[in-house]
Amino acid sequence: MRQALCIGRAGWFAVAFAAAMALAGCAKQDDHIYQGYVEGEFVYVASPVGGRLEHLGVQRGQSVNAGAPLFALESVDETAARQQAAAQLQGAEAQLADLNVGKRVPEVDAVRAQLAQAVAADKLSSTQLVRDEAQFRAGGIAQSQLDASRSTAQSNAQRVRELTNQLRIAQLPARNDQIRAQSAQVEAARAAVAQAQWRLDQKAQKATQGGLVFDTLYREGEWVGAGSPVVRMLPPANVKVRFFVPQGVVGALKPGQTARLHCDGCAADINATVTYIATEAEYTPPVIYSNTTRDKLVFMVEARPAVADGPKLRPGQPVEVMLP
Repeated sequence: MRQALCIGRAGWFAVAFAAAMALAGCAKQDDHIYQGYVEGEFVYVASPVGGRLEHLGVQRGQSVNAGAPLFALESVDETAARQQAAAQLQGAEAQLADLNVGKRVPEVDAVRAQLAQAVAADKLSSTQLVRDEAQFRAGGIAQSQLDASRSTAQSNAQRVRELTNQLRIAQLPARNDQIRAQSAQVEAARAAVAQAQWRLDQKAQKATQGGLVFDTLYREGEWVGAGSPVVRMLPPANVKVRFFVPQGVVGALKPGQTARLHCDGCAADINATVTYIATEAEYTPPVIYSNTTRDKLVFMVEARPAVADGPKLRPGQPVEVMLP
């Protein structure tokens, strides 16, 4: 969002000049009443992501509350990107969970079954070795057969130890380094989801504060560039009055001072508070003023009404400002 003033610099110079002339030339004007005009600091609502204007939820002149939907741009690409990021996050989280629990139950059961077979084979070869040793001592078998029995028994015993270790490893989670690396992948996937969600959310803009929809700048179906304002709003707090006082009065003014505003058609005068006093004159440069022209110097002053009274005034509306 960005703000802009209702009347351009050249415009309010012209108004100020007219006010200054009125001050100088109108003998019937009260010394404590000054001419001014209403000005609005507009809020331009835009999306940082471009797209076709799919829905415009407000119209010019409508008053809306904070949070009211203003407009929505087409979001096919952003929706697909959000779904893709969510799927990648789901896959990363599943892989991290798999690393934390170790191998699957069927895989562990397969190793356990292999271990049972190895234990049975080890028992059988151990028994056979005992028999062959007895036969060899009795001279019933040759040395080569005894050596073969011993080799088989040793091999089966090693196989039991190997499968026992494999079963223990299968029941453990992955190494800490692997888990940390996958955890980082999960965090990256979550960040991608958040980014995709943010882009998707930016396609539909809502009013951050209540106020008047002063103008709409696009029609449905038109392409809106990134950052291009679609709705121009005027919150009540952004309404102010600019008026001009002669150099003989400005010295007595100070921010926070009260003033009363009178306008044609207003049911009653509106209270306002002085918020800004210019430090330089608007017209005749101070370096060339004389005693005969210094009364024409005017200083711009800004005053703001209460937020509740803001909607009673319209930008460009002439007002009379009464100072105590």
